[in-house]
Amino acid sequence: MSAIDDLPPLREVIRQHALSARKSLGQNFLLDLNLTARIARAAGPLEDATIVEVGPGPGGLTRALLALGARHVIAVERDQRALPALEDISRRYPGRLEIVCADAQHFDPRPLIGATKAKIVANLPYNIATALLIDWLSIEPWPPWYDMMVLMFQREVAERIVAREDDEAYGRLAVLANWRAETKILFDISPAAFVPQPKVTSSVVRLVPRTAPAPCDRKALERVAAAAFGQRRKMLRQSLKSLGVDPAQLAAAADVDPTRRAETIPVSGFVAMARELTDIRTTKSNVP
Repeated sequence: MSAIDDLPPLREVIRQHALSARKSLGQNFLLDLNLTARIARAAGPLEDATIVEVGPGPGGLTRALLALGARHVIAVERDQRALPALEDISRRYPGRLEIVCADAQHFDPRPLIGATKAKIVANLPYNIATALLIDWLSIEPWPPWYDMMVLMFQREVAERIVAREDDEAYGRLAVLANWRAETKILFDISPAAFVPQPKVTSSVVRLVPRTAPAPCDRKALERVAAAAFGQRRKMLRQSLKSLGVDPAQLAAAADVDPTRRAETIPVSGFVAMARELTDIRTTKSNVP
């Protein structure tokens, strides 16, 4: 018997369904049900919650979410080998687990969620984790269909998500993430907890969408951040030239010295420069 329900231990589930982890799918199975329960609790309270889980694999986190009271779990899994194991969980929790065989990068869960907000809780496949996060942070209109994300990443990626100015990991991802959400690393998970063992420590990150981020055009913000961090060792007066406008004008809008480098500029500064870039291009487009 497992620590959270009367289903078989995950090692037995993996043997029964021949679920060897595939590197091509970015799979590393978390087998400690105490840890999956800790991740699930981090998204709490779960009573009456709708959860979108990506990459459930043998279902350790899925079981924890259901055992801790989630009303509706939408499990999105592209690996058809895992579907029978998930069906076993569905029978244990009738009417509460919806299994979707799909690529999460091309799946829109909103028709299955309805009018209520959902939570995204997942041990994300390493090979698509950052791309998925960027997709979820780029949803328009904002605020999105979820009210919280509790996600597992490689520690290095987690640090890039939560970084602030002057942190070594600060970059484009941090600007987008912290503009649109409140971010925090909750805890780390040792490689020894996974099968197969990854070469890096993993971290669980919580992101809570800001209801009203500082107003600016998202694409303009992404362009400014890409230009600035694309040449991060250069001063803004040089790195921002690729935008086709006067870098000094952008820097002045953010009240920063154009001799500063990207890693010293807070998110608010990038937002101010993005607004100025939009204003400049709008003015130019309106000139006859």
